Amino acid sequence: MAASGGEVADDPILDAVVAVAASAKVTVTTAGPVQVVVEVGREDYPALVEAARAGGFETFIDLCAVDHLAREPRFDVVVNLLSTQHTRRLLIKVGVPNEDPSLPSISMVYPGANFYERETWDMFGIVFDGHPDLTRLLMPDEWDGHPLRKDYRIGSVPVEFKATR
Repeated sequence: MAASGGEVADDPILDAVVAVAASAKVTVTTAGPVQVVVEVGREDYPALVEAARAGGFETFIDLCAVDHLAREPRFDVVVNLLSTQHTRRLLIKVGVPNEDPSLPSISMVYPGANFYERETWDMFGIVFDGHPDLTRLLMPDEWDGHPLRKDYRIGSVPVEFKATR
């Protein structure tokens, strides 16, 4: 396993998972609990997720996004997976460009990702191609924009409190 950031012996389980992704960059940190982070390009993302599932990472934990306004790729989508049989965690980071904010959906591989992908689309505007129902989850259907983007306009919604009536 190509690793940086820590001295960790070769891991055949992670090696098999990462082998399917030519663009994979693996970082292992050992300060505290061992954390394996795989940064991968969009083109290798679906194959890496399928290999992780086949390699024993049976539990989907989380999917979220980060907006780096002044950087390209602007967004990172971060996926956390867990293997209870191998007692390992895997964090996958995928860069998503601003001009084409889309990624393939992983909800067919990990059904639990369904609502996380909907939330990420709702808040950041990242489209998950092939998602079975990519509709708003937190914001009203008629809402314009994606409020967790760092360039989202600041506004307010008038709120009337009972004591002011």
